[in-house]
Amino acid sequence: MEPLIPRPGATSRIEDLLSSFPVVAIVGPRQVGKTTLAMSIAATRDEVHTFDLEDPADLARLADPGLALKPLRGLVIIDEIQLRPQLFGLLRALADRPNRPATFLVLGSASPDLMRGTSQTLAGRIAYHRLTGFDLREVGSDQLTRLWLRGAYPRSFLAPDTRNSAEWRRQFISTFLQRDIPQLGLSIPANRMRRFWTMLAHYHGQTLNASELGRSLGVSDKTIRNYLDLLVSTFVVRELLPWHANVKKRQVKSPKVYIDDSGLLHTLLGLDTRQDVERHPKLGASWEGFALSQVIATLNARNDECYFWATHAGAELDLLVVRGSHKRGFEFKRSEAPRVTRSMRSAIDTLGLDELDVVHAGPKTYPLAENIRALAISDILDLIKPLG
Repeated sequence: MEPLIPRPGATSRIEDLLSSFPVVAIVGPRQVGKTTLAMSIAATRDEVHTFDLEDPADLARLADPGLALKPLRGLVIIDEIQLRPQLFGLLRALADRPNRPATFLVLGSASPDLMRGTSQTLAGRIAYHRLTGFDLREVGSDQLTRLWLRGAYPRSFLAPDTRNSAEWRRQFISTFLQRDIPQLGLSIPANRMRRFWTMLAHYHGQTLNASELGRSLGVSDKTIRNYLDLLVSTFVVRELLPWHANVKKRQVKSPKVYIDDSGLLHTLLGLDTRQDVERHPKLGASWEGFALSQVIATLNARNDECYFWATHAGAELDLLVVRGSHKRGFEFKRSEAPRVTRSMRSAIDTLGLDELDVVHAGPKTYPLAENIRALAISDILDLIKPLG
C-alpha cells in the first residue's frame, strides 16, 4: 500500500540502513505511519514476510519463533516488536548467520530503553530510524497552518474536517493511556497519567519544575521524572536538554519540555478550532514549539544534537544545534517584525555561534544584524540546509 503522502527522505534513509545492517528498527509513536512506510518498502522487494504482533494469527505463527523465523529469506517485517521483547535474543542469533539470508525490519512504538535492553542485545547489529509525523518537507509550506493546528499525525492532518481531526486526537490520547502504556508492562493509572500529560501541556516550552508538578499530583520528584521519561520514551513529549557552556554565568540546568505534536498539545489544552488556539494564553508557545520541531526536521538533526541555553541572568537561546564544531542558534518569535535583543548578542558571543536565525511568522526573510537573520517560517525549506 502506497503512503497517501510520499515520504522519500525516510524511505531513502531506511533503504540505506537495510543495506548495511541485518536488523533495522523504525521507532516512533503509534499511528505515525510506520506500518505504511514499511509496506511501501516491502512493495519494492521480491520476497517479504510480515508479522503483526497485535494480530492473534501472527502471534500463533510465532508460538515457536525460531521455527517460524529461521527458514525465512528476504525481508522480514515484525510490527509492534515491543510487545514481544524476547524476540530480540533470537534476532541476534539470526543476524549473525553467514551470508545474511534475511534482513529484519522491526517496528516499535517505544524507545530502545523501554524495549528492555534491546540496544544491548543487538549492539552492533541494529540501526534505528526515528519516524515522526509529517513535516513541511513532505506536505509543503502552503500547508503550514494546517500542520500546526492539526499536528503531524497522518490521520489527524488528513482528516476531512476540523471536527474529525480533533476527535481522532481525543481518541488517540485515550487509547494511548488506557491500552498502550499498560501493554508496555507499566501499571500507572490512566487518570493520573492524563493529569500529568495535561500539566505538561501547560508547561509546554518551559523548563521543568518537578517539585511543583509533584506537589500538584501528590507524588515525589523522582516519580515525576519517571513519568516524564515514560512519555519521552514513547515519543509523545520532547525533552530539550540545556547546553552548559564553559562560562562563569550561572546557567539553567533543568530541561525544557514540549508536547511533541502541536495537534496533541491543542487537544490536551481543550482547543479544537483555530479560534480556540488563537484565543489561548499558550498561543505563542504552541507556535514556537511547532517552529522548533520543523527546524529540527529540516536540519535532519538528531535529538542528541539539540539543546537550549539559558542563564539565571536572563540570557537565553531557544534552540542550539551542535554537530562537531559547528553551532547554529535559533530563536522563535510569533511576530512579523522580530528585533535583535541583548540576549541574542549574548548567545552569539558566549556560545561562539556561526549564525543565528530568528524564525518568525511574517512573510519576509531579511538580515537583522551581523550573523543574525530574520527567517520567515515559510522560507525554512529553501534557506535551511540539512546538516552535513
